[in-house]
Amino acid sequence: MAGDPNKPAEVELKKNNSSSWTEFILLGFLSQTKYPTVIVTLLVFVFLMVLSENSLLLYLIQMDSGLQSPMYFFLSQLSFMDICQTLSIGPKMTIDFLMKKSVVSLNGCSAQIFFTLVMGEAECLLLAAMSYDRYVAICKPLQYPLLMRRNICIILTVVVWFGAFLHALVPSVYVLPLYYCKSNVIHHIYCDLPSMLKLSCSDTSHFERTLIFSGITLLIIPSSFILFSYMCILATVLRVRSAERTHKALGTCLSHLSVVGLFYGAAMFKYLRPRSYQTPYQDDMVSVFCAIITPTLNPLLYSLRNRDVLTALNKLFRKNTS
Repeated sequence: MAGDPNKPAEVELKKNNSSSWTEFILLGFLSQTKYPTVIVTLLVFVFLMVLSENSLLLYLIQMDSGLQSPMYFFLSQLSFMDICQTLSIGPKMTIDFLMKKSVVSLNGCSAQIFFTLVMGEAECLLLAAMSYDRYVAICKPLQYPLLMRRNICIILTVVVWFGAFLHALVPSVYVLPLYYCKSNVIHHIYCDLPSMLKLSCSDTSHFERTLIFSGITLLIIPSSFILFSYMCILATVLRVRSAERTHKALGTCLSHLSVVGLFYGAAMFKYLRPRSYQTPYQDDMVSVFCAIITPTLNPLLYSLRNRDVLTALNKLFRKNTS
């Protein structure tokens, strides 16, 4: 698939290895599989599934008066993030496969790094905000209307997006002036920060140490807060003698924790491993999991099993068939 366009690029590198690359070739796992057409067809199907699931959930939340609580407000933000994450990777990967040419400019790489980091980091912070919402709803139900009123939800959402924007802006701009002389082949399905740093001949050691610290901060602190929130929820639920309420709360918590575990586990595996233990194939698989599989599972685990969402979906179906 991508073998032919790489040969002249590598020859050019040998002839002109004193200059910095401004275009890069993406060589992901599709170039290593024996059945790339089958894999791409499957991925396109999953892309469409992500877009349809999350678009449907967004529509239901906007149109149904029974889905106007803070929980569904945050879920609408999560669906929007998942759609944007998929759109930042899926269309280009599909077009590159069809055109048999996986070339991206340095500016294009910077933009892709920015959008993927913004969506990933925003989801990290949003999951923490959602766990706080569930904590207040279950542990402090009488104070819930006050603590999670509309203004507070909007402020939390602005903090999530602004924090993710600032955190993603620096790395995406940092890669632009770097000197790339090693190769212009990125062994990944899309441009990501670790791959770009590996290709640079500039000294990036200080920046990488800063990235590790910020990555630990962004992943460990929110995940610890989420675990603490759900531990408090579990302790509260176990004290309640109502079997129905206990079952409902535990079901909600387990669904949320499964999403959190999948997302944070994959993100930690990708970004907090030492570079010596990283391989392009593993990074590709984890990236596919974070950018494709998780957005597919989010609506199913969070919402489409929920009684209120199913009721809204049933009303929409009856309205369209009547």
